[in-house]
Amino acid sequence: MDLRTLRQFLHLAHSLHFGKTSEALHVSPSTLSRSISRLEDKVGVALFERDNRSVALTQAGRRFRSFAEDTLASWEDLKHDIRQAPTELTGQIRIYCTVTASYSFMPELLTRFRKSFPNIEVILETGDVAQALQQVADQEIDIAVAPLPDQLPNQMEFLSLLKTPLQFIGPTVDCPVSRLLDEIPVNWRQLPLVISEYGLTRKRLDQWLRSQGVKPRVYAQVAGHEAIVGMVGMGFGVGLVPQLVLENSPMKERIRVIPVQPQVRPFDVGLCTLHRRMQDPLVKAFWQIAQTTPIEPPGI
Repeated sequence: MDLRTLRQFLHLAHSLHFGKTSEALHVSPSTLSRSISRLEDKVGVALFERDNRSVALTQAGRRFRSFAEDTLASWEDLKHDIRQAPTELTGQIRIYCTVTASYSFMPELLTRFRKSFPNIEVILETGDVAQALQQVADQEIDIAVAPLPDQLPNQMEFLSLLKTPLQFIGPTVDCPVSRLLDEIPVNWRQLPLVISEYGLTRKRLDQWLRSQGVKPRVYAQVAGHEAIVGMVGMGFGVGLVPQLVLENSPMKERIRVIPVQPQVRPFDVGLCTLHRRMQDPLVKAFWQIAQTTPIEPPGI
C-alpha cells in the first residue's frame, strides 16, 4: 500500500467517478481500476460498491477514507517536522485561483512569500472560482483563493483578503441588449442573461432575481467570470461579475455597470484550506505572509 494509491483512493472517494479521477490524476481508467482492486485485495474487503451507473463507498470504505486522510496528513507532518527552521522550508505548495486573481493581487502576495521562503516551489493553478472549494475538499490543492460561501464547510479555514462588489454589467456597443438597457425602467424579463453554470455568483444572482420576481431569460451558461465579461462585451447579454474582475478585464471599455436596487451582496475574497492542512509548515507560512500583506482591490 503506497501513498500514490492512497491519493487515488481518496480522490475517488470524493469524486465517486472513475473517469473524473483518472483524468484529474493523469492515469488511465483501467490503471485506476487495477490500483483500487489491488488495494481492496490488501484490505480484504470491498471499499466501493460499483456498477455501470454509479460508484459508492461501502461502510468499510468510509472507515478506510478516514485512515487514508490521517495517513497522508501524518506523512506531510513528518516530512516537514524534520526541517530545521522556517527559513529553510523546502517543498511544493499548490495554490488555486482565478486568472484575474493571478495578475491582480496575487503577485504581491507571491512575491513576499518568495522573498521569505525562496526554497519553496509554488505551483499556481488557475480556473473557475466555482470549483475552488471543491479543489480544496478533494485535496487537489493546498490553498484556494475563493469568495467566502454563505456557509463555510466545517472542515475548512478561511482568511479574508479583500471585499469586492458584485456588479450587473451590460455592453456599450450598439446592439439589441444595449437598446433594452436604455429603456426606463429596464425590463429585466426581456434581457438575455449570460450566467455562471454554478457557484456562489450563480446563487447570488438567483436570489436577486427571485427577490425581484423575475424569471430569467438565459442566453448562455459559462464557466468563469472572465467568460461572462467577454460575452457581455460582445453584446450577447447582461451578466453579474465581481468588480475586481471587471476592473482587470481587457474588455472593460466595452462594458457598462447597471445600477440596481437592492444591490447584490458583495464577495469576501480570501484564502481557504482544510483545518488539518494548517498543521503543514508550508501552508502555515503562506497563511502568515497573507495575514501581513495589505491588499487594496482596484476600483473600490
